[in-house]
Amino acid sequence: MEAWEFNPAEEDRRLPHKYIPNRPVPLEHLEELGVLRWVIDADNWETDAILNRVKAEQGYVFWEILTVAPGLMEEFEKKSQHFFEEHLHPYEESRLILKGSGYWDIRDYNNKWIRFKVSKGDMITLPPGMYHRFTVDTNDYIKAVLLYKETPRRVDLVSPHGDETQARQEYMVNVLNNKSATFRSDLASTTDL
Repeated sequence: MEAWEFNPAEEDRRLPHKYIPNRPVPLEHLEELGVLRWVIDADNWETDAILNRVKAEQGYVFWEILTVAPGLMEEFEKKSQHFFEEHLHPYEESRLILKGSGYWDIRDYNNKWIRFKVSKGDMITLPPGMYHRFTVDTNDYIKAVLLYKETPRRVDLVSPHGDETQARQEYMVNVLNNKSATFRSDLASTTDL
């Protein structure tokens, strides 16, 4: 997995959006922001020991498989645009990538977008209350296992409507307002070219 500062240039959202030169972001920075990550054997995910341990530790008891691709998802373009709207969930968002690839964008301490790429075998969990968005890359294909602690449901709170939720308030107190964060000042000091 690789992460970098998102370049907001007006171009296809499915492109990498890297600055030139690139502004890499250490994966440890994602962890400080609350992103959990694992590498899973995607070909044998149903029996993978790491995934079984994670499911037990995180309390995941339900799952579903979602394929995002033209011809395989109804209203692909409309739903792709919806996934790319800045939003949060009042619960964890956990995804295991079985095939394909895409990008997640998450907000940093200084409200800049951090982009990271996921591909086959990557499993990530975004914490409740974290603003984010997702897009497939130019291959227009990703297949993922969506993991849940409760019966599968999708509650998307588009920015700024999620600001007053308990999940957002807790995320701000516990993560965004963490004055001892290692990478807080490093990225806040960068300027746009």
